Amino acid sequence: MDATFTGAVFLGMSVDGFIARLDHDLSWLTGADEAGGPPDDGAGGDFGFAEFVSGIDALVMGRSTYEVIAPFAEWPYQGRPVHVLSRTLPADGDARVTAVHRSFEEAVQALSAAGYRRVYVDGGRTVHQFLAAGLVGELTLSRVPVLIGTGHTPFGEFPADIPLEHVRTSTFPGGMVQSSYLVRR
Repeated sequence: MDATFTGAVFLGMSVDGFIARLDHDLSWLTGADEAGGPPDDGAGGDFGFAEFVSGIDALVMGRSTYEVIAPFAEWPYQGRPVHVLSRTLPADGDARVTAVHRSFEEAVQALSAAGYRRVYVDGGRTVHQFLAAGLVGELTLSRVPVLIGTGHTPFGEFPADIPLEHVRTSTFPGGMVQSSYLVRR
């Protein structure tokens, strides 16, 4: 699928690769900040989340992710356009949402037409779709030192292997390990 943008992923996950429990619970992500970003690193930091968001043009997420983030008092996206993939959300239900798209194809077309260059892709199914379509160029994965056993993952079966190039790995107080990768084309 052709697109004019590159998808960028920034996810917190358990060591066993889950981003949420099956009931979408995130309580295992101990110390998650009130804005929905990653837990604090103990030194007042956010593991690079604010810097990451400052470098994106827009973001796209699935309905489940939106429903987890929507109630937060502080919207974590610094005024960036927000696109949500959903067949059920009303198109005009939240003034913070730029557009609700009924299909993956519609979302990709709208993101491309808007001229965005770097788009934050968030949410398990949404990340999986963008990876499978070859629309993700970079991944930042922050592994929280916990095993939750089962849950939602952005990974799973893909049409082909997705080769990655390791960029860097950082460790933080409390044991979080963050690795960044480029997706090799």
